[in-house]
Amino acid sequence: MNPLQEISEFKTSPELIAKLYEFGIQKNYAAGSIILNENAHIRSIPIVTKGVMKVIRLEDDGREILLYYIKAGESCIMSFLGGLHNETSKVKAEVEEDAEILFLPMEKVSLFIKDYPQWLDYIFRLYHKRFEELLEIVNAIAFKKVDERLLNLLHKKVEMTHSKTLTITHEQLANELGTARVVVSRLLKQLEETGQLQLGRNKIQLLK
Repeated sequence: MNPLQEISEFKTSPELIAKLYEFGIQKNYAAGSIILNENAHIRSIPIVTKGVMKVIRLEDDGREILLYYIKAGESCIMSFLGGLHNETSKVKAEVEEDAEILFLPMEKVSLFIKDYPQWLDYIFRLYHKRFEELLEIVNAIAFKKVDERLLNLLHKKVEMTHSKTLTITHEQLANELGTARVVVSRLLKQLEETGQLQLGRNKIQLLK
């Protein structure tokens, strides 16, 4: 099935799907590719049709923090809002898992809002989802310990990749959590000692 046909809001509008493909530009990216950098001008919005992207916020001191993931059938709401107001990007978007992405030019985004109510419904649903995820991040940073946040992140990655064995470095996990690598390495060792996971070379296998 066409990936866009699986988006609930688009099921009633084959015409909208046809227009997205007519005006959009489809590209394939390998894991690790940067789709959008902070402070870059937003000329199109990405709709992920296959794979996973992650959206990251960079601090002035170079630290990163993971904001949310964008899975197949979803788009980056922050690109959408920034592009509509002709602002530069406040976030970095990176491919987490080999991805196929449809880029819709900003001028068509505005046009679709007027012509297709399903498009607006889609944007509002994503906005609501991202808002809840960002609240969760604020809550986690303010009230949860790093070990709990680390375990939550690992489980989220398992859910996305459908595999209990993750290929990832301690440095990458530290970046996504906005903490130091030594902290993550120490916590992973503790989790291994309690039988929750097994560590390998750039690999982590969740056991529970």
